[in-house]
Amino acid sequence: MAAQGVLWVLLGLLLRLEPGTATLPLVMDSVIQALAELEQKAPATEASHTASAWLLTAQDSGPHDALHHFLLEGRRLKAMELDPPPLSPELRGLAKEVARHGVRDGQEHGVVLAPDGSTVAVQPLLAGLEAGLQGRRAVSLPLESTATPPDARGPSPAAGGSVPDVRVPSPGCRDASADVTSTDARAAFPNARAADLGITATSPDVRPGSPDVPASSPGAKAESPTIVDSLLVVTLAKDLGLTFLQGPQTQSHPGLGSEGCWDQLSAPRAFTLLDPQASPLTTAFLNGALDGALLGDYLSRASEPRPPLSRLLSQYYGAGVAGDPGFRSNFRRQNGGALISVPTLTQQVWGALILLQRLEPAHPQLQGLSPEQLVQVATHASTEFTEAFLGCPAIHPRCRWGAAPYQGRPTPLQLPLGFLYVHHTYVPAPPCTAFEHCARNMRSMQRFHQDTRGWGDIGYSFVVGSDGYVYEGRGWHWVGAHTRGHNSRGFGVAFVGNYTAELPTETALRTVRDVLPRCAVRAGLLRPSYRLLGHRQLVPTTCPGDALFDLLRTWPRFDANVKPRTARRASRRGPPAMILPATDLQ
Repeated sequence: MAAQGVLWVLLGLLLRLEPGTATLPLVMDSVIQALAELEQKAPATEASHTASAWLLTAQDSGPHDALHHFLLEGRRLKAMELDPPPLSPELRGLAKEVARHGVRDGQEHGVVLAPDGSTVAVQPLLAGLEAGLQGRRAVSLPLESTATPPDARGPSPAAGGSVPDVRVPSPGCRDASADVTSTDARAAFPNARAADLGITATSPDVRPGSPDVPASSPGAKAESPTIVDSLLVVTLAKDLGLTFLQGPQTQSHPGLGSEGCWDQLSAPRAFTLLDPQASPLTTAFLNGALDGALLGDYLSRASEPRPPLSRLLSQYYGAGVAGDPGFRSNFRRQNGGALISVPTLTQQVWGALILLQRLEPAHPQLQGLSPEQLVQVATHASTEFTEAFLGCPAIHPRCRWGAAPYQGRPTPLQLPLGFLYVHHTYVPAPPCTAFEHCARNMRSMQRFHQDTRGWGDIGYSFVVGSDGYVYEGRGWHWVGAHTRGHNSRGFGVAFVGNYTAELPTETALRTVRDVLPRCAVRAGLLRPSYRLLGHRQLVPTTCPGDALFDLLRTWPRFDANVKPRTARRASRRGPPAMILPATDLQ
């Protein structure tokens, strides 16, 4: 029971914060530092409970969250019962700044910059940690409306109450516990339907949680959920449902997954969204929600004593949890896709809206909505989230890697385009496996293209690192300088590295082969009939390297009708293209 105490201590601290307190840079390392300091000062029996108090201040110092109270307060300590240890003024100020997430006047608050270059909302992250520390619980929905949340210490007659010690498996959970099965869940809830428990049938050929799995078969009538998963509801499902209640149900929500720019990367203090009309479901919020769900799921299955939260976050935002490089923030979307399927999320969003409707009958967004309307919103929200966010690559915007301004005036593309041109950078030759390394490579290539080649900007449309991220070059809307004579007809995508004799990572390959083009087609940026070509098929060059080009030949979208042009022709103009990075691009 050690991990929850530290969260509770943070609650007391935040309630006592004074305005004007000095604070630290808004980076994840500062959050980890605050947790570590609390864990060091808290009694040993409470040390690993520290993270909850931070989150609880977000609720208790602001508007009352009836849903959170109903789902999570049943087994938590009262913050006022704790005598919080002293925390440095800088960390106290930081805790106050990141306690609540919000979007106001184009600025996003309650977010921090993580070591992998991503921006993370702290509130949903801590919500997932709190839910995970209490155990992965199935919670029965109230049987009727109630304007007053049930007492936190026990279920009211109007509520089904929580079932405190039952963990419900989520389809596709990574490293799911072997002794927890759908049979166990049904035995624990004999009157519950499989759909209520989030149990779905899977085949060996379909990865659970894949965005390609349909929410339901056409014409099938969904059954109203009676049980929800507290972890998914408090991290993601509630906010997803409420946001899509405000937006159109015929297209993607306009603000879903909006990115932004920090005022500075060395000591960030302010985060400005690139879309002034962004909804609260920004990329940072969804990152925090996914991190909270993934880490909460991990904690709910970890045996006592659970790891200190500061160590867990250091590993997750570093080299990987428990030495697993695949279980870290760089790959949150891939791991989130394995944890959350469309049918599961639809049930959880629907259940969250039903629960909120029954807890707050006067809720302005939910009054008068029928079950059919709620499930329509839940289905649309879950499909959009899995296809437009989970199923798309994480792209660092230009400001994140420190791009210099475009020199001159860029030429707009006439979308959609019909081709994807694949390159390797050759120089830099080593693959970049960390954000700082990849960002430095991007700046180096841009300087070479602008200062030496005299181009307006970096030549590529996008660059793919070996760190799990795509880096925006000229992007989706501007003509690049990557494939001479064909720049206006296709997007130029480059892998960082020399792939003459070796191949990029499987994650990077899958990004270019499947994920990036699928999302571009969905967004109307790339034609459904697009074709894929290696750079050497259009320009006399050895790019994208022999090993990589041989692999491209096996990809389904590869256009074998365009024969490679010999690199020898380049000798009449000077050295072969491979001697310097991007020599023969434009």
